[in-house]
Amino acid sequence: MDAPTMTLSPSAAARVATIAAKQGKPAILRLSVEGGGCSGFQYKFGLAEAAEADDLVVERDGVTLVVDPVSLDLVGGSMVDYVESLGGAAFKVENPNASAGCGCGSSFAV
Repeated sequence: MDAPTMTLSPSAAARVATIAAKQGKPAILRLSVEGGGCSGFQYKFGLAEAAEADDLVVERDGVTLVVDPVSLDLVGGSMVDYVESLGGAAFKVENPNASAGCGCGSSFAV
């Protein structure tokens, strides 16, 4: 079986670069999954100082996305996008593993 992969969209990469530059941090976005949310799991985003040894590392346009192995089991094959809409702007995970989601798009079930 192929190792799970992730994709970072150009708009997400551009947004991470902007946020990182404002905060004077490396352009490294960490996606992790935590228990909770209205559907069982929720996505958590944050800037990271560096990748851990066992992280999946994906790069696009000078920006790095890192995902830990436990979270990767739940989000492998997903694309991280940055979407601006009437409801506001946010990072969004398009997760093919999710069997159910919620209206806010920040939690999911498998």
